[in-house]
Amino acid sequence: MNKSVKTAAGVMCATAMVMAMSNSVFAEDAKTLKVAMECGYAPYNWTQPTDENGAVQISDSTEYAYGYDVMMAKHICEELGYNLEIVKMDWDSLVPAVVSGTVDCVIAGQSITSERQEVVDFTDPYYYASIITLTKSDSKYADAKGVADLAGATCTSQLNTIWYDNCLPQIKDANILPAQESAPAMLVALEADKCDIVVTDQPTGLAACVAYPDFTLLDFSDSDDPFEVSDEDINIGISLQKGNTELKDAINGVLEKMTADDYEEMMNEAIAVQPLSDAE
Repeated sequence: MNKSVKTAAGVMCATAMVMAMSNSVFAEDAKTLKVAMECGYAPYNWTQPTDENGAVQISDSTEYAYGYDVMMAKHICEELGYNLEIVKMDWDSLVPAVVSGTVDCVIAGQSITSERQEVVDFTDPYYYASIITLTKSDSKYADAKGVADLAGATCTSQLNTIWYDNCLPQIKDANILPAQESAPAMLVALEADKCDIVVTDQPTGLAACVAYPDFTLLDFSDSDDPFEVSDEDINIGISLQKGNTELKDAINGVLEKMTADDYEEMMNEAIAVQPLSDAE
């Protein structure tokens, strides 16, 4: 091999080493987005034992998280070039975790309420979820056409949600039971006949009807007697620490490229692959 060929080969080898090192450094330096969620709120998020369907391993756990929120978190991270870390937390711990900076954001089916906006910032909505009612198919409320037809029902919903705080009080003479700590617990209460109805959002209701074939979904949205809710009650957003405009703008930049059809397609996929055992 002559000198010029050796020199060229050496340059190519050195260049390849530099590129490999650069790629390694880039991968190590990529920002990790720490995203909190319950990992127990199908179809938004749930826990499963494997990485089936592209599930993401939960931080400090051998289990994996999947669902609409995980799919959205993965899409955001892919678009922004971030690594993704899923942190599993109880519902009531989500907002405090954002406020303290323990996590970067919460993607967990949170409504963009004015109360929450007092302590955290929100991105633009990443889903719009109408309010529905679930009851047993053989319940006397199964043929209800509006909120007035639910009068006297024994009911419950999830703790610290607009379903429990805003919607249940609209039912005349309702027997409102203590709030349930999680969406699965709410559904178990209905299945176990501890209540006549639960109020939740449409994706949760659709997923519940797959898990519990004896449930009936009642949607009064287009009736003359719907639940009175505001846009903030049905707009689902990603919460971030107050003043974190850099991350907020980055995420909004990803969301603005998506359409309503993109959201629905993603949600339908989540509902189709949700594990039925989560609601048992």
